[in-house]
Amino acid sequence: MEGKILVKVHESNRRVIAICDPELLGKKFVDGQFQLDMNPLFYGGEEMSAEELGKLIKSLERAYPSYNIVGKKSIDLCLKNDLISKEGIGKISGIPHAMVF
Repeated sequence: MEGKILVKVHESNRRVIAICDPELLGKKFVDGQFQLDMNPLFYGGEEMSAEELGKLIKSLERAYPSYNIVGKKSIDLCLKNDLISKEGIGKISGIPHAMVF
């Protein structure tokens, strides 16, 4: 599954897109008062390639969704698709993450 990430679209008051590296699913990372809980109910989505992610991002552009992005592969793909900038990336227990509202 090299290069693939997991993407799940949540529909509520606002569309939320959860994106993560598959190997992080089900894990919890704690760093002081901060934590990443990679709950499969939230992050367990469809496997996508960089091309598929790019198409999804483009199709949702005008819907102004929020994004939760966790993991090196996911962050790299979102950087390549101009969804995030390097300045917006944080780390918890060494795991890169970003949020876009």
